[in-house]
Amino acid sequence: MVASSLSRRAVLAGTAAAAALTAIPVVQGRAYGAEAAAPTYRWRNAVIGGTGFVTGVLFHPCVRGLAYARTDIGGAYRWDDRAARWTPLTDHLGWDDWNLLGVEAIAVDPAHPDRLYLALGTYAQSWAGNGAVLRSEDRGVTWSRTDLGVKLGANEDGRGMGERLLVDPRDSDTLWLGTRHDGLLRSTDRGATWAAVTGFPGTPSPSGQGVTFLVAAGRALYAGWGDSDGTSGTANLYRTADGTTWEAVPAQPSGASAKVPIRAAYDCHTRELYVTYANAPGPNGQSDGSVHKLAVGKDTWTDVTPVQPGGSDTFGYGGVAVDARRPGTVVVSTNNRWAAIDTLFRTTDGGRTWTSLKDSAVFDVSETPFLKWGADAPKFGWWIQAVAVDPYDSKHVVYGTGATLYGTRDLKHWAPQIRGLEEASVVQLVSPPAGEAHLLSGSRDIGVMYHERLTASPSRGMAANPVFGSATGLAQAAGRPEYVVRTGWGDNGNGAGSNDGGRTWAPFAAQPTIAHDAPGPIATNADGSVLLWSFVHWDGTKYAAHRSADNGATWSEVSSFPKGATPVADPADPTLFYAYDSDTGTLSASTDSGLTFTRRAGGLPSGDSQFKLVAAPGRSGDLWLSTKWNGLFRSTDGGASFSKVDSCWASYTLGFGKAADGADYPAIYQVGSTEAITAVYRSDDGARTWVRINDDQHQWGWTGEIIVGDPRVYGRVYLATNGRGIQYGEQV
Repeated sequence: MVASSLSRRAVLAGTAAAAALTAIPVVQGRAYGAEAAAPTYRWRNAVIGGTGFVTGVLFHPCVRGLAYARTDIGGAYRWDDRAARWTPLTDHLGWDDWNLLGVEAIAVDPAHPDRLYLALGTYAQSWAGNGAVLRSEDRGVTWSRTDLGVKLGANEDGRGMGERLLVDPRDSDTLWLGTRHDGLLRSTDRGATWAAVTGFPGTPSPSGQGVTFLVAAGRALYAGWGDSDGTSGTANLYRTADGTTWEAVPAQPSGASAKVPIRAAYDCHTRELYVTYANAPGPNGQSDGSVHKLAVGKDTWTDVTPVQPGGSDTFGYGGVAVDARRPGTVVVSTNNRWAAIDTLFRTTDGGRTWTSLKDSAVFDVSETPFLKWGADAPKFGWWIQAVAVDPYDSKHVVYGTGATLYGTRDLKHWAPQIRGLEEASVVQLVSPPAGEAHLLSGSRDIGVMYHERLTASPSRGMAANPVFGSATGLAQAAGRPEYVVRTGWGDNGNGAGSNDGGRTWAPFAAQPTIAHDAPGPIATNADGSVLLWSFVHWDGTKYAAHRSADNGATWSEVSSFPKGATPVADPADPTLFYAYDSDTGTLSASTDSGLTFTRRAGGLPSGDSQFKLVAAPGRSGDLWLSTKWNGLFRSTDGGASFSKVDSCWASYTLGFGKAADGADYPAIYQVGSTEAITAVYRSDDGARTWVRINDDQHQWGWTGEIIVGDPRVYGRVYLATNGRGIQYGEQV
């Protein structure tokens, strides 16, 4: 799951645009927290179940029922065997640490079962911060942290490799960390400090993969290397027997030097190291691969590839796991196999013969119906690079995919083993004022969902007709809540409408030509008679918006609408629409149901497409504008003028919910800053004062996309995260 919006970068860097705002009046307010004590909130996930790439799974070798999972953008988890669910371990990471929600690697200490180590860092690009190592003495309940001087890349190519972090089997105080661009690092004080290993022979490439995995084989350490030049005889596997001197493993398999070693697993009974290879790091782009085993101590290799890729059946190999209870029993996965569909192969004789577990697999995805992809039966999965075998139960096998984590207890019947692990990157939220569902959501990769319950995965799965990959727009008619529209990347058109509150959908009868390549946000006016659809290409190119007055049967261009802006409908007057042009810092409005737009207020903050305009429910012309560190602005005259709200100095996203008892204005929720910290806040007095409603253990990294309150339940709020799904909080 790739989510690389500029808004996720560390952006609290300056307020240059504030100089242009001196002419804007300020609404006087009371200081945050001056009169109200912070309420107590309970935070939970609105259940979907997985939805993202599970890049690693690791059973503890010495503790029955203890396992850990890592994800590319959604943090790490510990398996609670009694409760049969995953416990999130990194929700304490806050706004400034958004880049640490991606987990590059996990390590456990066989000799000390309570010790756990995480290598964190989502992106290795120049705009991202450096990585960090978290270390715990209580299985992730509490953490100590060491910031690294190098970058890691948990959401980049090769994120399914690993593990790149390892506790030395000869000394629990020594840890090894393989990096992508900075070679091999070592710590001799249980991860508190790190230094480069000068004797490691690999030469890093700025565009390469560096160390792809670290694995112990007895007392020796092996390191996969992803930066070989592909020429015959080039080494891509190194080892050390003493922790000081590294050498290339001799006689490496013919042809393997042209491939990347993806993962490795050691069978201590037979003293054989199994290595999977592919011609690209994955999870995409692989078309060839193999599996080889090394007889440790003899330095002889055997090709044990289950099926050779070829013809139209192209793929690589990914995950590999050995059965700790049964010598010679190994499971490997294919990856990027779209023609014949990916599978797990299992051998019980050291790779002489293999059985495809897909061929006899029976799936039960009733707990997460979205995996049916509409009416189709669930597939075995894709992006399979994480595979694990329970060291205490040979038939308990789990594997990660791009959407879930499957598990079996009998090698035949499979079901998602995903409860508690939520990884959606959420971009749209609507909380209807009436009807069965309290929440509709739109996300990257999994489209739009109708949440009839918050504690169970939506029974309808992904909204169909059309099925979206990623959602770009979701809107409800304020005065006709049964009418909902959505936009995104679909399999049968990129826009659809619903007349039953989002239960069922029908694609628009037509769509503008540009909608095929750049479906952007959409709005519907208060009575649902008019649609406004804006268009922005993934590369940032903006196009003219289009209008429909017949539920999408015909469309006409609105040349006066600011290109690329998000349309906002007035919730009380169906003739009014608004749009904020972040390029010029200007508010435009329409008084003729979106036919034409004219400029109103100007001189507002500009230069960031992530600035957000919202309209207060039940009121006409009551607009709020979040402009990140430039602050929060309000208009009560339909955008003719704006005043700056001085009760917070930063506002990233803002929404409304049911008013408190006795209050004459809806509760306001925002992600913003009133003091030093960026957090989730609520105001019951029209933004004069704010109370923080999340705490230091519930921060979820970057949360600046969207927040909405529940119009029927006071105090309930829904928060979109980038990798931790939908969080909802309730006052207790």
